[in-house]
Amino acid sequence: MSGKSTYLRNGWLKLLFQATAIANVADNAASSPLTTLYLSLHTSDPGLAPATEQSQGETAYTGYARIGLTRSAVGWTVTGNEVTPAANVDFGECTASPGSAITYVGVGTLASGNGKLLMSGALSPSITMATGVIPRLTTASKITET
Repeated sequence: MSGKSTYLRNGWLKLLFQATAIANVADNAASSPLTTLYLSLHTSDPGLAPATEQSQGETAYTGYARIGLTRSAVGWTVTGNEVTPAANVDFGECTASPGSAITYVGVGTLASGNGKLLMSGALSPSITMATGVIPRLTTASKITET
């Protein structure tokens, strides 16, 4: 079997989500590194192509906005090759126009618009939308690095 080692997968996720350096390989030393990553909800697979923007397939229900989490252990938990929110994340309540079910979650660079999509994953179970629903990601909502 070939691919990334467990060490590298874990190190990559900690670098991206917690701004923790991979010793002697990579660090977070940029002139203005990202301090926040933004969770987005999607009604279809946003894709992983290089040109994919975070808004591709993004839900548009009334009341929705992306949620920002700090790039640190306060915002994210990294265990092995999986990343989860460190606490439950509640999105805005659907007040009208619920649209389709939420089937994917994305992590990107901007609070709105065409931010760069960094990672995405399928939600299981999906979130059935209706007026009054408050979509929630829990500490069990995982994105797995493969």
